[in-house]
Amino acid sequence: MLALEKPYTQFSPSTPPKAENLSLESTIQELSLHDFQIDSSHLGKEVTQTFQVNQLLPGVILTEQGKLVGMISRRRFLEQMSRPYGLELFLKRPLSSLYRFANTDVLILPGQTQIVEAARCSLQRSANALYEPIIVELETGTYRLLDVHQLLVAQSNIHELATRLLDEKTQAQLIQTEKMAALGQMVASVGHEIKNPVGCITCNFDFLFSYCQTLIKVLSAYEVEFPETSSNLSGLKEEYDLKFVLEDLPKILKSMELGSERLTKIVGGLQSFSHMDGTHRKPADLHECIESTLIILNNRLKSGIAVIKNYGDLPPINCYSGQLSQVFMNILSNAIDALTEKLNEQATSSKTWQPQIEISTDILEQSNREWVSVRIADNGIGMQPAIQERIFEMFFTTKPVGKGTGLGLAISHQIVTQKHGGQLLMRSQPDTGTEFQILLPLA
Repeated sequence: MLALEKPYTQFSPSTPPKAENLSLESTIQELSLHDFQIDSSHLGKEVTQTFQVNQLLPGVILTEQGKLVGMISRRRFLEQMSRPYGLELFLKRPLSSLYRFANTDVLILPGQTQIVEAARCSLQRSANALYEPIIVELETGTYRLLDVHQLLVAQSNIHELATRLLDEKTQAQLIQTEKMAALGQMVASVGHEIKNPVGCITCNFDFLFSYCQTLIKVLSAYEVEFPETSSNLSGLKEEYDLKFVLEDLPKILKSMELGSERLTKIVGGLQSFSHMDGTHRKPADLHECIESTLIILNNRLKSGIAVIKNYGDLPPINCYSGQLSQVFMNILSNAIDALTEKLNEQATSSKTWQPQIEISTDILEQSNREWVSVRIADNGIGMQPAIQERIFEMFFTTKPVGKGTGLGLAISHQIVTQKHGGQLLMRSQPDTGTEFQILLPLA
């Protein structure tokens, strides 16, 4: 019995899916598919009647005892009928005769085939079969027809979508680059403004310490030479606790000196981190880049996070140090976020757990080349496999709105791979932790 044509998907043959419903990964089973199957023993005139009723039907699927035999397109069918004696030859004969005579090449694709790939396969066919419908296998033994025109329209829409996403990606990268450049300039300016007064304090500290020591010695000598003092002077010594002041003053000066040294390191770290890269790579100390980044992140590391450093003996690396500092900043910031999230989860647990970040550097030999390896590992929440597969994708983020742009690791991957010809690898295990490995060619 002749089957009636019916759409397989939610879209009818006359209303193909809208462009906004498609994505870069859309498959051909999402398109409007035609379901018309007929046994090859049926006569040609039955197909003629069907084509007259269903003007959008691109062809018919031929079967024998329920199994797929092939396909005859509307174009091929009408072409054969228009030949001399075609009507006499095929209208009253089984479709199998027409199919053998037409000698049609059939393209069969799984329903999970992406639209872009299906279009490529279709256009690789011979000129004679270029616009023939495609048989789509949805599951074993279940077949539908796809009109090539509809496939190419969908492929064109996806191409426009890809172009728009690329433009958005480029624009986002440009904005992020401009932000980082502006941040670098601001940090450099602030560092310069702080450096001058800090330098003044540091340079004069030795004199201040020396003067205070001299005053303490003189006052001590007065105490020895003149143990008996006037009641007025004795009252002042007791009121201001001169003995305690003389003991505590060197300690205060020492703590001020340590604070000054700390401030000097912070200023140095700011200037190193904000270093503006030129057009050429320059030799740089990666350990200094890492230390500068840790100084910037010091305030976020105060929540009990231990930083373990296993530095190897590294030579100066020819690189863009400012960009690599940005990579270290992104990876370390993500590690701190993962540890902070796990800390919040552990707050209600009785288990003891020490959050830590381990930074290791070394020189490795791989693929007959020497590489500088920088590993940054944390024992935080880790990542699920589905997240790991997309971690370097542009705009992909697991953070709440306003806290993540989805650009940090994507840009870091580009900096390492494209700017430095290196590799950025990631290993993660849920509830155990994550490790990033940066490999940079040594020569």
